[in-house]
Amino acid sequence: MRLFMCCKPTDGKIPLIIKWSGKEYEVYISENDSVADLKREILYKTGVRPERQKLLNLKLKGKVADEECKIATLKLKQNFKIMMMGSLEQDIEQVISAPENFPEVINDLEFEDKEIAIENQEIYLKKIAKRVKEYQINILNDPRPGKKLLVLDIDYTLFDHRTTAQSGAELMRPYLHEFLTSSYDDYDIVIWSATSMKWIIEKMKLLGVDKHPSYKIAFYLDSLAMISVHTPKNGVIDVKPLGVIWGKFEQFSPKNTIMFDDIRRNFIMNPKNGLRIKSFREAHINRYKDDELLRLSRYLKKLAEHCTDFTTVNHRNWEKYKPKK
Repeated sequence: MRLFMCCKPTDGKIPLIIKWSGKEYEVYISENDSVADLKREILYKTGVRPERQKLLNLKLKGKVADEECKIATLKLKQNFKIMMMGSLEQDIEQVISAPENFPEVINDLEFEDKEIAIENQEIYLKKIAKRVKEYQINILNDPRPGKKLLVLDIDYTLFDHRTTAQSGAELMRPYLHEFLTSSYDDYDIVIWSATSMKWIIEKMKLLGVDKHPSYKIAFYLDSLAMISVHTPKNGVIDVKPLGVIWGKFEQFSPKNTIMFDDIRRNFIMNPKNGLRIKSFREAHINRYKDDELLRLSRYLKKLAEHCTDFTTVNHRNWEKYKPKK
């Protein structure tokens, strides 16, 4: 449903339609104005700041029009629909700050499996059972028979969500699409982030993961699929129990599932199925030398071809893994 009344252009300005967040907004702009002027008009209508706006189909000669480009140069027709991506400041603050209840630097010694040993405690198994019963998963692509399961975190695993950049490509971890393409041969892929579903979808679009031609994502899981547990040293923490997936899909189990996350605590309910990936930060520097995903793709290939039970492998030593003959 549109949020405006149809009317004729006024004061020599032409009407344009901005499609954002499932709604449509009408703005008026002069042909002598620039794209920067258009973004300011969009700000008044939507509340999205110009630097947050990404006008997807506003192009000149096949390239995204820069802010100095005049509207007349674009030769837009009346009521031309412009697709916009962008988030309100309060939404960005909410989803980015959600994980900040936890310290940035994690000492792995504080999360030794033998120290915690909580994965079989009845109180947490009941929480998992409740998630299995109540949490609704939106299947994007049906799981394929005979495939293993790869569960991936987003922030600092697939991209650097804190460094300033002009595009998602600048924040994306090197070899991401090559990694996902290679993994898709043997694994169904699930994205699980400790943020909101809205932000997960936004990030996957930004990275070009949602509709890539060489691989498909089975489904997304957000913070609502996580559970809270109590640890002796760190108090109450939120974790990602793989049992939520195993309870909903009988073809997946501890034997054929592996999870990558840059924070070890996220898989303390499944310590034998988690691999702590090196954090990807300061993308402007490290995107030229980070090859973690390239090397991990080879590890996943070895697991898929030679290992029938992932819980028998110490994933902390993945770089030295040699399949048994």
